[in-house]
Amino acid sequence: MADTLKPETKLSQWDALMLESLKAYGWPNDELISKVQAGNLPTDESKFHFEYTALTALANEEQDTFVQAVTNGYQIKYNTIRGIHSWILVALKQEAELILEPENEAVIARLSEAEAQHLASVLSFGWGVSPHDGEQDSEDRAAYKVAPVRA
Repeated sequence: MADTLKPETKLSQWDALMLESLKAYGWPNDELISKVQAGNLPTDESKFHFEYTALTALANEEQDTFVQAVTNGYQIKYNTIRGIHSWILVALKQEAELILEPENEAVIARLSEAEAQHLASVLSFGWGVSPHDGEQDSEDRAAYKVAPVRA
């Protein structure tokens, strides 16, 4: 999946997580943008306890960047292994396996091909998504491995 086209708009990992948590409400893009800009957002009750004030500041200080991220997608500026694990949970609603072995750290998740492509499109430089075991389940999901790209 190395040939996945990456959006030009870049967000921090934390901003991306907050945006994805708000996308879960299913608001149309225009409504999401206006709610964030106005700071008219729900209290986050997830384990992340997102404080959306930072996202509201981004939406108002870098309006074009925020609007592009919402409407056309984004790439995360810098990923961490735990951040990728969290993004999969928040954005794709999947509990992934986190492997923290030195030199072999990875995240394994059962995803549809579209989800795997979406994930690949947001990852920062140096990370890749590849099929892990090739077996699909009854929901057309297969295991994919997210890991640093080794030269």
